[in-house]
Amino acid sequence: MEYLKAFLVGGLFCIIGQILIDKTKLTPARILVAYVVSGVVLGAIGVYKPLAEWAGAGATVPLTGFGYLLAKGVKEAVAEKGLLGALTGGVTSAAGGITAAIFLGVVVALIFKPKPKG
Repeated sequence: MEYLKAFLVGGLFCIIGQILIDKTKLTPARILVAYVVSGVVLGAIGVYKPLAEWAGAGATVPLTGFGYLLAKGVKEAVAEKGLLGALTGGVTSAAGGITAAIFLGVVVALIFKPKPKG
């Protein structure tokens, strides 16, 4: 049942993204930013946590989940460190994912020979 819930929620996010691509003039970069910002906003107001608990990876893996993780990290760091936590909390909570993305990007660039667009 966990897989079905994750598939449904993750699929819903994909459907929304595809509709935005097809029916609006938004660029993919703006849609990605909108997803991250919506994750931050929904996390900040407490709506995203129940969704993430219910859907698991279907809600935490997409970009909205990254935004939720940033908001959660900031909230925890502000409670612990005060106003300085607003600057450090998001990056601290997402450090593992950011590090993995950079590391795997370097590994793939070393294995395959990247070519500039042109």
